[in-house]
Amino acid sequence: MAAIVSAEHVSIAFGTRILLDDVSLGLSAGDVIGVVGRNGDGKTTLLSLLTGRLTPDSGSIVAASGASIGFLSQTDDFAPEASVRDVIVDGEADHVWAANAVSRGIVEHLLADISLDADVAALSGGERRRVGLVALMLGGHDLIVLDEPTNHLDVEAVAWLAAHLNDLQSTGTAMLIVSHDRWFLDAVCTRIWEVHDAVVDAYDGGYAAYVLARAERSRQAAANEARRQNLARKELAWLRRGAPARTSKPRFRIEAANALIADVPDPRDKLALKQFSVTRLGKDVFDAEHVDLTLPNGRVLLKDLTWSIGPGDRIGLVGVNGAGKSTLLRLLAHEQKPTHGRVKQGKTLRLAHLSQAVTELDDSERVLDSVNRLKRETKLATGEEASAAQLLEDFGFVGDRLVTRIGELSGGERRRLQFLRLLMHEPNVLLLDEPTNDLDIDTLTVVEDYLDTWPGTLLVVSHDRYFLERVCDVVYALMGDGTCVLLPGGIDAYLDHRRAVGELARQAAKAAPSASKTASQSAEQRQAKKDAARLESQLGKLNQRIQKVHHDMASAASDYGRLAALQASLTGLEDERDELELAWLEAAELAEG
Repeated sequence: MAAIVSAEHVSIAFGTRILLDDVSLGLSAGDVIGVVGRNGDGKTTLLSLLTGRLTPDSGSIVAASGASIGFLSQTDDFAPEASVRDVIVDGEADHVWAANAVSRGIVEHLLADISLDADVAALSGGERRRVGLVALMLGGHDLIVLDEPTNHLDVEAVAWLAAHLNDLQSTGTAMLIVSHDRWFLDAVCTRIWEVHDAVVDAYDGGYAAYVLARAERSRQAAANEARRQNLARKELAWLRRGAPARTSKPRFRIEAANALIADVPDPRDKLALKQFSVTRLGKDVFDAEHVDLTLPNGRVLLKDLTWSIGPGDRIGLVGVNGAGKSTLLRLLAHEQKPTHGRVKQGKTLRLAHLSQAVTELDDSERVLDSVNRLKRETKLATGEEASAAQLLEDFGFVGDRLVTRIGELSGGERRRLQFLRLLMHEPNVLLLDEPTNDLDIDTLTVVEDYLDTWPGTLLVVSHDRYFLERVCDVVYALMGDGTCVLLPGGIDAYLDHRRAVGELARQAAKAAPSASKTASQSAEQRQAKKDAARLESQLGKLNQRIQKVHHDMASAASDYGRLAALQASLTGLEDERDELELAWLEAAELAEG
């Protein structure tokens, strides 16, 4: 099968750092390839090369003649005066673009809360991101290239996007996807490219297959790769022992996977962690009592919430954007006060709150100095001492990155440093708000490995389904009506609920125009009856006038001048009667329905 785009012996460097060295690869119709690797190893550079936005230092990039390639980058370049309608459908009216059911479904799922006539310049970053994604989906491209497409999407939207991309793949559309969302990669991709050490390694299958292959490669590597091997094997063990959905789409040899993980224990000993957590935290952590929270605009986020969170609880929190997930974390942290009720904290809490904003870092400070200033050594949850240098290495800060100024770090590196500094305070309660933002998969694996042995209370808000299922024991959902409910069936139960709600909303939307139409028809019928009665009265009077003219004409049969005038009057009256009769017929027809 002819390639849509291919790279032949491509190399590129920035300064003295070589990102890609003699790389050859290609994509054909129907290929869905996930690109993984650490931040800064060249994933976005590879995408830019294949889409023609960068020129390689050596080698060649060849695209098929006439092939259409769409690219969703992490930054947008919308025209300043453009509306959402201009960006996604070239300004077409609703009755034109919405005639296509696929286009209508994409817009309804991703832009339901955004007016198509709004200026893109006035939208938030997340809204602009969704507009760009919709424009790409509606573009009819042969190859779509997505750089972190799940950013700013909630769990429900990510699940819908995965299903939609699977439908596109079945029609032959090729895709190249950079994402740290491992559930999304496994649900969508048929192959994985790992970018590392200036090369690109290819693996058949989705993310689960990639984990197995990487674990096997690590197992055969030198002794300095032992730690990476253990992390990969632990993650593979969780993949194979987790929810049925994890193993419903195996693209690797099950026997090989089972042999590889035969001696790998469960990721964490829940009972031991619970017992240790009670000794560190006591019996009370958070108690919310009849909490209400109403925004200044009158919107109710929480209504009569009573919730007790105990030591060792590991809770994932989901909900649509704007449901109040981040606000709930701020309430628990006493960073925001409820409208009514109260939130009590246990006396022995050492709370750490990872917010979505990276604001507490000093851009002028160097990485190692920033960590050393907090504490040169800290005690991990296991009781082991860990030096600042060791933690920095675990989180990917080695070599010249240790002495880099914080202001020069990438977004992902700043996020890693923020989380590391949080751990240096040795908290026993962690509130994590979208902790996976900007983190690469290797760093996420390190974070998950740390949390496996961490015995405190954990609350996580995330759209990353894989991370939630990996580190949390239960899932709660903010339903958007002020309630917070436990989901015994996990995220699948939440998605089922959202689909049911959506179906009810669609049925109501269909019924509403019908009811409105019925009400409108009733009003029209009443008015038509009134009009018919009025016209009938006018016709009666007009017929009397016509009869009088006929009588006058009979009386003036010998007066030709008067007879001509009466005839002209009669003609006018008969024309008027014809118009009234037509209007009466229309009104009578409407009145009868």
